[in-house]
Amino acid sequence: MATFSGGGDKNEATERHAHVVGWGMAVPESALTNEELSTFVETSDEWIFARTGIRQRYIADEGESTATLAYKAAQQALEVADILPTDLDLIVVATSTPENIFPSTASLVQDWLNAHDAGAFDLSAACSGFVYALNMAADSIRAGSIQSALVIGAETMSRILDWQDRSTCILFGDGAGAVVLQASEVPGGVLSSVLRSDGAGSDLLGIPSVGSIDADDSRASSNGAKLYKMYMAGSEVFRFATRVISESIEQTCTAAGIQVNDIDLVIPHQANLRILQAAARKLGLDADKFMSNVERYGNTSAASIPIALCEAIEQKRVQDKDHIALVGFGGGLAWAAMLIRWGVPEPSEQHGSMFNRQRRHVQYRIAKWRSRSRRWRRRVNRKVREIRV
Repeated sequence: MATFSGGGDKNEATERHAHVVGWGMAVPESALTNEELSTFVETSDEWIFARTGIRQRYIADEGESTATLAYKAAQQALEVADILPTDLDLIVVATSTPENIFPSTASLVQDWLNAHDAGAFDLSAACSGFVYALNMAADSIRAGSIQSALVIGAETMSRILDWQDRSTCILFGDGAGAVVLQASEVPGGVLSSVLRSDGAGSDLLGIPSVGSIDADDSRASSNGAKLYKMYMAGSEVFRFATRVISESIEQTCTAAGIQVNDIDLVIPHQANLRILQAAARKLGLDADKFMSNVERYGNTSAASIPIALCEAIEQKRVQDKDHIALVGFGGGLAWAAMLIRWGVPEPSEQHGSMFNRQRRHVQYRIAKWRSRSRRWRRRVNRKVREIRV
């Protein structure tokens, strides 16, 4: 495993760049259409689509979770990157719906992959979380502290929705997307990032949880929202989103030394089609430059940007040397934008070797055996200690 440290002549130091070299996505097996939703929520397909652009969303069943979706997306990303889990130095999962409060969802994925040399943690920045996580990993690569990172956005939003609240339950879906970042001497990759937050807007969008001041009241939080269920002030969030998308993209372009018109594709958080259309107008960009798949997936929070990236690559909308802008916005209030120059590798040229594919599957099997073995040994050791006492 390559490691890097400081020292030596600064002029001799090789500049490091963080490139996206792998990508993958996963969604639950079951989709919920607007028509099906209207059978238990007072709404209609026409009403939902006119206001949001959504036709359906995927909903996790009992055997699916944030961690299982993250794991499947991670496996795909490793296949595309054609690296082994043991080559990873860091795993970050951006999520608002973690498997547990702790341990982290990232730690579970790390165990299932057999990425035993990787650090792992979750990051909470709501719908902008994936860009935050990507920035953290890219900075670590450019600083020389790590070589490869797996960044995942994964959510099971359906589990924190109030299905009696028509203003929120129609919007969200479940899914996961992942990318592998790797160090390279080739210029490009992540060029610039902007991370922002406005905690004064925390009452506009959130999920009261165990640490809430109202946690001892199982009925509702101080602003009327149910504990462990999402609340949102839709109109205020809409105005916030259309403002920060344009501002943050302009800021990342300035930091990277390019013009907004140099952007080849914008991959925004898939919150609402009307938000994306308004942002395109504000930036003076053609709407075709905005990737949108909200119609099929709804709002998957931190998973929406990597899922949209995967589909953009599949549709050949991402080409070598393209400038790709990512932008997320949501609860916090938090928002983030990033500019990437695509280049290593070209999407059409990335093919995993059969040998490495077999090695990865062997490592996944080893991970299951290793985890079960460790748990068994701990149980045995506990029994032995109890007997001795």
